Amino acid sequence: MNRSALLAAAAFMALGFGAHELLPVTPSHAAPPQQQAVPQSMAQVQLTFAPVVKRTAPAVVNVYTRSVVQQPVNPFFNDPFFRQFFGGSDGLSRQRVQQSLGSGVIVRGDGTILTNNHVIQGGQDIVVALSDKREFKAKVVVADPRTDLAVLKIDGKGEIFPTLAFADSDRIAVGDLVLAVGDPFGVGQTVTMGIVSALARTQVSASDYQFFIQTDAAINPGNSGGALVTTDGKLVGINTSIVSNSGGSVGIGFAIPSNMARRILEGASSGGVKLAWFGADGQAVTSDIARSIGLPKPGGVLLKNVFPGGPADKAGLNVGDVVLAVDGVPVDDMQALNYRIATHKAGDAPTMKVATNGQTRDVSVKLALPPETPRQATTIGGRNPLTGARVENLSPAAALDLQLEPTATGVVVVSPGRSIAANQGFAQGDIVRSINGQAIKNVGDLNRALGQAGGHWDMIIDRGGRRLTLSVDG
Repeated sequence: MNRSALLAAAAFMALGFGAHELLPVTPSHAAPPQQQAVPQSMAQVQLTFAPVVKRTAPAVVNVYTRSVVQQPVNPFFNDPFFRQFFGGSDGLSRQRVQQSLGSGVIVRGDGTILTNNHVIQGGQDIVVALSDKREFKAKVVVADPRTDLAVLKIDGKGEIFPTLAFADSDRIAVGDLVLAVGDPFGVGQTVTMGIVSALARTQVSASDYQFFIQTDAAINPGNSGGALVTTDGKLVGINTSIVSNSGGSVGIGFAIPSNMARRILEGASSGGVKLAWFGADGQAVTSDIARSIGLPKPGGVLLKNVFPGGPADKAGLNVGDVVLAVDGVPVDDMQALNYRIATHKAGDAPTMKVATNGQTRDVSVKLALPPETPRQATTIGGRNPLTGARVENLSPAAALDLQLEPTATGVVVVSPGRSIAANQGFAQGDIVRSINGQAIKNVGDLNRALGQAGGHWDMIIDRGGRRLTLSVDG
């Protein structure tokens, strides 16, 4: 045995194999070599995404917002009780300029731009900077906090701007290559590449209409509102948020699908965003629920509230039915169902796969706009626990705006403001159910009950499906 063979045998014995277990290596036992090909042309050597970036980058813009806020000189003046006595005069506060940075995508040649609502929210001056360094003042056409999307418009005085065409976001798949284009950290336009790492992410936002494409393409602060682009140069998503403990990219970023963005853009052209209404609310089907209702596996939305006379009710759906899919696309929770409804228009009739008592059937549901009733929006006065809060009557339309259950009724807190109500802990979306035993059905009931309390208020509040009690002596 030569020296090489001895060394090989010793190595195998050190790993716990006896020399007698060695097999002779012959060509018939050898692993086939990997198939590697040498580039056959200069074009193959120079494969690059540069042509795609060259076409798409001019349509991605930077969005700067500026707002002026009043900042109290003394922190005591944050307290509304101090402001009642001393007011908010210029002598007790100073102005501070807040600036924020994001990105946007030109989607129409006339200067119409899509971005995130959170990029421009509260901004008093909005400036859009193009990739060629020119800057334009922008006006807000639509700002929709429900979907976190906004539409801006710049005036190019007849100039036709470069645009991005929409891709069908329902046609992308996990593993597809994508490019993220935006202005992270304000360093200038940046392009990163990754793959679609997941679809239909819904549990990453408080909004009922968030339904994200997940990507590992680097997305950082300043990328919000920028473009997620397919390798053929089409807009498949609006980059929106990341998961990170440090504030920087860790490879989990989220984009709002282009089909939702296109729906908001259509609404901007027709006088406002009016999302279609299903008229029911539900919860995700867990393994335990699936076993109890005879489904073979978890999935779908179990209906727990159906609005009388609404689209779901007219289609024959009932509490206890399970919506498994919309237009052939599975839905696993209420956010996914809301997203599928929101990408349709009122009057559309999507086909839903529905399970009832373990049996499935297809149901056509004609969608509608949510019914509206007089909201009676009021700011509560006097001296009581709700002083300063803005409230209104609930209807399906109001519930949709506030992302509450579509069957919710009563009086809802639209904004507690910086007021006594805020100090008492009231928050947007709180529904006042009763005061001192009196049921509250509308704003008139609320004002009467507050005024007749005689300095003592026992209140029952609904907050996010929980019932809270509050007792206050004035």
